[in-house]
Amino acid sequence: MSAAAGVAPLLAVRDLSKIFPIRRGIFGGTAGQVHAVDGVSFEMAAGETLGLVGESGCGKSTAGRLLLRLIEPSGGQVRFHGAEITGLDAGAILPVRRRMQMIHQDPYASLNPRMQAGEIVGEPLVIHGMGDKAARQARVAQLFERVGLRPDQQRSYAHEFSGGQRQRLGIARALALGPELIVCDEPVSALDVSIRAQILNLLMDLQDEFGFAYLFVSHDLAVVEHISHRVAVMYLGRIVELTDKTTLFEEPLHPYTEALLAAVPVPKVTGRRRTRKPLQGDVPSPINRPSGCHFHPRCAYVHAPCHTREPVLREVTPGHLVACHLHDAGPRLPLARQT
Repeated sequence: MSAAAGVAPLLAVRDLSKIFPIRRGIFGGTAGQVHAVDGVSFEMAAGETLGLVGESGCGKSTAGRLLLRLIEPSGGQVRFHGAEITGLDAGAILPVRRRMQMIHQDPYASLNPRMQAGEIVGEPLVIHGMGDKAARQARVAQLFERVGLRPDQQRSYAHEFSGGQRQRLGIARALALGPELIVCDEPVSALDVSIRAQILNLLMDLQDEFGFAYLFVSHDLAVVEHISHRVAVMYLGRIVELTDKTTLFEEPLHPYTEALLAAVPVPKVTGRRRTRKPLQGDVPSPINRPSGCHFHPRCAYVHAPCHTREPVLREVTPGHLVACHLHDAGPRLPLARQT
């Protein structure tokens, strides 16, 4: 799913980057830089779910926070409904944040332990001056019911909830202002396996009901396959492949995507054959990144240009974007089918 021709996308990201300086000594001198996000570009349509996947430390969570201006970008643009928001000051960004919310990875750490659950969910309404006290109370009660929490739990504190209930509380808080885009930062990774499916199904049901979009950040490919419409794969701060989920899982074109899929357990009952090469080696340091293609030290298909030339993310087949020198001369067979 992508924005139709002539229709502005809900979200358009262009060359987004974030560099964190490494401080050393009592005078705070710069000893190096971490390129957490390095020239990321993508678009999202209203009502779609874009999965953002990659190994830990690839920059996917940082990218999600940059969209909401929870941290300031070092460069690039973020356009929401066609309007650039990267240059807005603290006062001007507040109305935009009303339409863009976040569900955090750790539901306990993201909840104020000194506030009752009803106060937590209602706090965004107070901050944005929405409704009077009675209207806010009615809205909170409605949200509790919609996410599967009891009305009497509004008077409970965060430590009195289970992990799944805390995440439901975080979801209710994100819904309070009626957002159009929700960034989900590993929203089920801290939950028991038995609870994950319930939360994922809740998120999908809410999307069907209210029509908002998700940027779904996760390292779990099975979760991403379940909930996403399209998937973007990140490696060392860059998007290396972007396409719809069916194409990505059946016909990956980037060696890194192929390696990630090779690491996913395949039950024998599915009848799938594993022909892909598993990932070798460790992720290079983001402080001292390899030249050219950052993936080339671990790539099973590496050749001369990979060492010196940075591949450009481009459309190889309709709707399928890849940053890999294997496809510089045009579309090739999916890696899993090459011999």
